[in-house]
Amino acid sequence: MTHIAVLGSTNMDLVTYVARAPQRGETVTGREFRTIPGGKGANQAIAAARAGATVSMIGAVGNDAFGARLRDALEHSGVDTDFLRTVEDHSGTAHIVVDDEGGNAIVVIPGANGTVDHLSPGDEGVIATADALLLQLEIPLAAVVAGAEAAHRHGVRTVLTPSPVQSLPSGLLAVTDLLVANEYEAVTLSGHTDPRDAAAALLDLVPEVVVTLGATGCLYLARGTEPLVVPAPRVTAVDSTGAGDTFVGALAVALAEEKPVREALSWAAAAASISVQRAGASASMPYRPEIEAQYSA
Repeated sequence: MTHIAVLGSTNMDLVTYVARAPQRGETVTGREFRTIPGGKGANQAIAAARAGATVSMIGAVGNDAFGARLRDALEHSGVDTDFLRTVEDHSGTAHIVVDDEGGNAIVVIPGANGTVDHLSPGDEGVIATADALLLQLEIPLAAVVAGAEAAHRHGVRTVLTPSPVQSLPSGLLAVTDLLVANEYEAVTLSGHTDPRDAAAALLDLVPEVVVTLGATGCLYLARGTEPLVVPAPRVTAVDSTGAGDTFVGALAVALAEEKPVREALSWAAAAASISVQRAGASASMPYRPEIEAQYSA
């Protein structure tokens, strides 16, 4: 079975649903509040596990009730948490406002995630056995670089989601195989406002680039090949939180299974299209039979 390692964050998502997000200085009344296990690392781990992979999660949770719930949520989806450490700190939280159009705004408080600033004993061994390592930027950059370098040493594909977006050091880019960015992240990193121009600029930095375009689909570029534009299924979005992580987790599984790139991208887009029709991040992520059914529809 495909093995995916994830080095990243675990957060408890504190989600408020409103008709529209408040402007600065404004108070609005929401209609619902939920606590949902999340964090970009945990989300991608759950997405990959539900898509059919064996998944190992490397990271940290706090010694609190949220930490216990986060660990349970991962294990319930089949994620191996042997390398998810418990530390004397509060667990990470993400404070999310979701509007009636499915858009969201997020504030992340790292908590325990901030302690993941290096690889611990055993982490590199787990990475070395994987088909791919998924990375994001909700833990200290030093650990992200260390994880990517470890994967590179062992010939493991690195898939980087540059979120929250920040300047990426050349050392990290040198050991990144595939960069998956949304349109905002691609524009911010490249300085180009057109997604195609942004992707082309990023391709100077890494061998493969995917720019996700929401309901439009995604754009794929690799050195020496023609660009691919892959549409997304037409659906009505309820909550887009976690859709990008669903896409990345499913894409990593599809590529590790050696699906052709266009097929892998369409399969991942099918997974993401299911997730946006449901509330929450990890709670919305589809299982493999659902993805197959949507992909075949």
